[in-house]
Amino acid sequence: MVFQFEREKLQRLDRPDLAEKIRWISEEDGDGAGYDILSFDEKGGERFLEVKTTVGSDITPFYITRNELSLSSERPEAFRLCRVFDFSIRPRMFELEPPLENFVHLSPLSYEASFS
Repeated sequence: MVFQFEREKLQRLDRPDLAEKIRWISEEDGDGAGYDILSFDEKGGERFLEVKTTVGSDITPFYITRNELSLSSERPEAFRLCRVFDFSIRPRMFELEPPLENFVHLSPLSYEASFS
């Protein structure tokens, strides 16, 4: 949904060249990049889109990884969290831009235990 939306948006902005360059990173390369989709703004600037989808309402909690949160802090001008909700009924979405803490409460749910 987000991938197609980005393509259509860039085509409407008369940027079919950029629409063709959009990549579904998590599908092509697997998870771990800190974002799901590489898109572009109308001037060609990168947009790192992390998609969070739930079947619940817009305020249904979702999970974000440490890697995703780190990227949002390291590249706030490019990172966007795309929140897709009501997915099974009537999918809708909105974007959050860093700092994410301005919009959501972040609670650590697990910790890595290592031996030194």
